Amino acid sequence: MIFGSISYLNLLPFQIFLKRYINHSATKMAFNYKRAVPSQINYALKKRHINAGFISSIESKSYKCSNLGIIANRAVYSVFVVEGEEKTDKESATSNALASLLNIKGEVIIGDKALKYYLNGGECTDLATEWYKKTALPFVFARLCYNYHSKRIKDIEKKFLKQPIKIPQYILKKEAKKRDISPKELRWYLQFIEYKLNYKSKKALKLFLKQVK
Repeated sequence: MIFGSISYLNLLPFQIFLKRYINHSATKMAFNYKRAVPSQINYALKKRHINAGFISSIESKSYKCSNLGIIANRAVYSVFVVEGEEKTDKESATSNALASLLNIKGEVIIGDKALKYYLNGGECTDLATEWYKKTALPFVFARLCYNYHSKRIKDIEKKFLKQPIKIPQYILKKEAKKRDISPKELRWYLQFIEYKLNYKSKKALKLFLKQVK
């Protein structure tokens, strides 16, 4: 099984879990793991270069999907529109569509670079916040979808949602240093990310996909 994962901080808890899952003696030899930005993971799943992965929610309607996603209830702090020249982010699909749907003009920036921009005091509009103002619903940025190994994906989903999210201190420091932020800022950011699609997030996803048709 080849698994694709978005290479942003918002998936760090899942990446830690998956590494432990893969290292289990019964599954280690059956897994390959690939990290990339959302648009690359979208393409890899479409071309069947991977069997499963977190892909942009706007692309998820074409696949079988789990109840795992990257979800923000109000602010997300890593998906912004910055005032200025109108420009999309080539790493994204969903965020570009969301900015257009909300009619927010400017440059779309996502991921770790967007978080760093905000932490450095940059002025920007948080797209998840604007979506919430309009709908009173969370926003689903990505979903764990697959084209094969459905039994394994369901097992991953069940075990991940069952376990409390814990990030070892050494990993926290390593990932924070890599992105030139503090461990405290990293922990602060992750508190705004949810992973389980509940009734409200499923309703929000359905509404978004209907409006961007």
